[in-house]
Amino acid sequence: MTRLATMFFVIALIAALFAFGGFATAAAEVAQMLFFGALALAVACYAAAGIGSRDVST
Repeated sequence: MTRLATMFFVIALIAALFAFGGFATAAAEVAQMLFFGALALAVACYAAAGIGSRDVST
C-alpha cells in the first residue's frame, strides 16, 4: 500500500511539472488516502499485537 502511495505521489509530481493541475491534484489525493490508510493499518496491527501478547496468569 505504501508502494502505491509513493507511485501516485511521483505521478502527481510529474503531472504538476507538466502543468496538468487537475490530474496532479487527483493523484496527490489518492496518494494521501493510501498513505493514511497504510498508517492506520500499521497502528491497528501494532495495537493488536500489543493486546495479543499480554501474559495473563492466574
